[in-house]
Amino acid sequence: MKRLARSLYLLFPFLITGCAGSPEQGNSLDAGSFNEKINADTSAVVLDVRTSKEFAEGHLPKSINYDWNGNNFQSQIKTLDKSKPIFVYCLSGGRSAKAAEDLRSQGFKNVYELKGGIMQWQRANLPMENGSSTR
Repeated sequence: MKRLARSLYLLFPFLITGCAGSPEQGNSLDAGSFNEKINADTSAVVLDVRTSKEFAEGHLPKSINYDWNGNNFQSQIKTLDKSKPIFVYCLSGGRSAKAAEDLRSQGFKNVYELKGGIMQWQRANLPMENGSSTR
């Protein structure tokens, strides 16, 4: 019991501060905040990492589609300006979290993720577009 108590005592600072992980993880935004930040920055890149079929069925305004699971994702992101904010989303947040981590590892400094993906965006009744747009 004493060993457990000591272990918890030693881990306490990490439980408070360490679980947050890297500062970038704080860039996961709810739909309303994601929308506000996109609208506040005209240089922002809105990146949909779903398939082209998913994208064509509906996407965020001004977004481009680079399929995270596609063969061209790595070459496509090399065309993006690392100094501009990148707003990444997918259906529910899984693919975009991986894509955001990849972007950060390649030197993108301002990467934001849509918490809950486009599903949360739709629940918040935020604007959508249809069609395709890939650079």
